[in-house]
Amino acid sequence: MDKIVRKFEPITLVGGAPLPEGALARAIVHAPDIVAADGGAAPILRQGLMPQAVIGDMDSLSGKLKATLPASVIYEVAEQDSTDFEKCLMRIEAPLIAGLGFLGGRLDHQLAVFHGLMRFAGQRCLLLGENETVFLCPARLELPLDAGTPVSLFPLAPVRGAMRGLKWSFDALDFAPGHRIGTSNEASGPVSLTMNAPAMLCILPAHCFEIAFKALREQPGSWPARA
Repeated sequence: MDKIVRKFEPITLVGGAPLPEGALARAIVHAPDIVAADGGAAPILRQGLMPQAVIGDMDSLSGKLKATLPASVIYEVAEQDSTDFEKCLMRIEAPLIAGLGFLGGRLDHQLAVFHGLMRFAGQRCLLLGENETVFLCPARLELPLDAGTPVSLFPLAPVRGAMRGLKWSFDALDFAPGHRIGTSNEASGPVSLTMNAPAMLCILPAHCFEIAFKALREQPGSWPARA
């Protein structure tokens, strides 16, 4: 599929859910190029910024708002087989995406976003919400967390993981929805995670966004794109 946005540095992607106070300013310190998923253009414009691209089916972008955007930044994707978040993941190529406006809001939308992280695991993405930062675990990751930091692992499909540096650590443990999850753990110091499949969500407190961003940015490689 042709890419709309190609960057050698991380980008910020903004969706339509409410943004935490200061989240956009916080993200663009690390990822200054901004892309909107459909109606995510509204909070970008309200903060006096301009997205480099607006990608989606445009069902939540009002005519008035659309008229304030240069036609050159609007990329309408009419198909309904994917969400606007997935449309963006398919059409962005960057080492890392900082995703805002995808946590909180409607629960069904949030679940669809988690599905998108797994479906398009080849494009690494870190989500920042009001209380949490969430990402799909890569094959290996080192997180320099402080002791006592809450760490939750939630499988979206069967996955085997090794976890070190947690209160409850394991050299190899099988996880699966309806079988075993790994929520409500905590760091005892720096954490090392190893996964055998792109199927594990890592959920950290929102204040860990910068730590997770740096760790994901520096971790080489990514999951292969799905056929």
